[in-house]
Amino acid sequence: MEIKRTFDIVDNLVENLQRDDALAVKRNGKWEKFNTLQYKEFVDNFSYGLLASGFKKGDKIVTISNNRPEWNFIDAGMTQVGLVHVPVYANLGHDEYEHILSHSDARIIIVSDEEFYIKIKDRLKKAPNVEKIYSFDEVKGIANWMELIDIGKDNAEKYKNELQKRKADVKPEDLMSIIYTSGTTGLPKGVMLSHENFISNVHGSIDILTVKSDGTFLSFLPLCHVFERMVNYMIQARGCGVYYAESVDTIGENLREVHPNGFASVPRVIERLYDKLILKGKELKGVKKNLFFWAVNLSLKYELNKANGPFYEFQRKIADKLIYSKWREALGGNIENVVSGGAALQERLARVFNCAGITIMEGYGLTETSPVIAVNHINYPNMKFGTVGPVIKNVQVKIAEDGEILMKGPNLMMGYYKDPEKTKEVIDKEGWFHTGDIGELQENNILKITDRKKEIFKLSTGKYVAPQVVENKYKESQFIEQIMVVGEGEKYAAAIIGPSHQFLHGWCFKHNVKFRDNEDLIKKPIVIERYQIEVDKINETLGRHMQIKKFELTSEEWTPETGELSPTLKVKRRFLKEKYKDKLDQLYGYTEEG
Repeated sequence: MEIKRTFDIVDNLVENLQRDDALAVKRNGKWEKFNTLQYKEFVDNFSYGLLASGFKKGDKIVTISNNRPEWNFIDAGMTQVGLVHVPVYANLGHDEYEHILSHSDARIIIVSDEEFYIKIKDRLKKAPNVEKIYSFDEVKGIANWMELIDIGKDNAEKYKNELQKRKADVKPEDLMSIIYTSGTTGLPKGVMLSHENFISNVHGSIDILTVKSDGTFLSFLPLCHVFERMVNYMIQARGCGVYYAESVDTIGENLREVHPNGFASVPRVIERLYDKLILKGKELKGVKKNLFFWAVNLSLKYELNKANGPFYEFQRKIADKLIYSKWREALGGNIENVVSGGAALQERLARVFNCAGITIMEGYGLTETSPVIAVNHINYPNMKFGTVGPVIKNVQVKIAEDGEILMKGPNLMMGYYKDPEKTKEVIDKEGWFHTGDIGELQENNILKITDRKKEIFKLSTGKYVAPQVVENKYKESQFIEQIMVVGEGEKYAAAIIGPSHQFLHGWCFKHNVKFRDNEDLIKKPIVIERYQIEVDKINETLGRHMQIKKFELTSEEWTPETGELSPTLKVKRRFLKEKYKDKLDQLYGYTEEG
């Protein structure tokens, strides 16, 4: 059958692609699997429950949940009767929750467990439209979502015809979801997306995926994020089974259990996988250690299309047999596609993993574009390191005079919810969406991103600095976990550096550096000197005006929970500038009075 609306994916699975593990999740140490017919039954019963409870087309439901099969049951169950799904991150601040719960006009909220309920219960005073809260797990004092399923079962016959009418009444262009952007500055905006927005993106991207319909995918990025959500739809449209990892911390273990054919990732997760491989290599001794790092150095020089010549490819075959095959085993042994999005991927990581037969396909897009605008394919010439690949087949891209990337396509949002003025600011009169990113189109319609238009800053010398480019260079160092480059209106660029404390602790042990805690550690002259060596070394690879002249170290790890990173692990510059104001003042020699 033709897939035109997101819930058509479930009907297509039932008609053409039934399997025993359509969806799976690990709970209490065991993988729990749902077959296609169970999936469909939960979806329809949830719809019946909503109809019996008086929900009308256009009503909103907020969900705050971890990744689990139930998320799919209610997503398809509400959208096939014309309701609007508003999935929300589980690690937002109080003000953001208050804004979304009120602004979205949600009638009910569904949380996954008590932890998420606690986060929002005090915010409900500002959300008068919310009638009831449900949870997936048993939570004292609130209703369980199975109440709606049971109501649905009891009323299935009564609403059978009504469900078919409601499904037929849902058009591809209807509002299907509101996704609130993570809000690196100010309160998040509600991006209105239709069925067509998502499904056109599925159709525009699916042929690039090499995984067959009998394959499996591991899912661990939040399903409320547009990138993971579209991939979730795409791999189900292909017929693949989706296995939800327990958490980001268990990815390695879950990969080895499930042996999936692919997964979607953000660059930070890929960086961590690489760091773990390197740490394992450092634990080796003698010849094994030498061979390991010979293979790593070989992979850093990897070029596509066998451009390095026959001798390099001969060495690569040896490295593959001895080293790279073990890396693939560590990722489950069957990986065909890793799709990377959400932020810029370090070029060296794309080289290393692709050389090792772990194909990383970096893509690019925004919440407003549902999300994919461009993505690297699996092979040359439609893969190019340092780029986000060719623009997908049903999207148009052009570069404005100032270098900004503009796009048009069926995946472009309907607009910002209740905010026509902001919508007009980003979609011009000719229908071009202004992405806020700077880039260039290359041969084969390949798109290269150079930086965020809003993040580029100008030094007092008149030179421009693209911070993301500089930050990615510095994050190649094992000593550096996170970094924020600053310098707007100043004479030089400087940085706040979040050390990789695990690696730094190991270095201190090796060099007999004693410390009380991380706060004490970052003040040690020997540690500051070691970071200066690292900064000097990386500065040599950068243009003079982009070099970091001064830096400050931080003692805390940067996380979404503590506010320094967005839910997709991007640096939240505004938050960090406020948090580390004293350190920034020191970098530029300011006093308390300025």
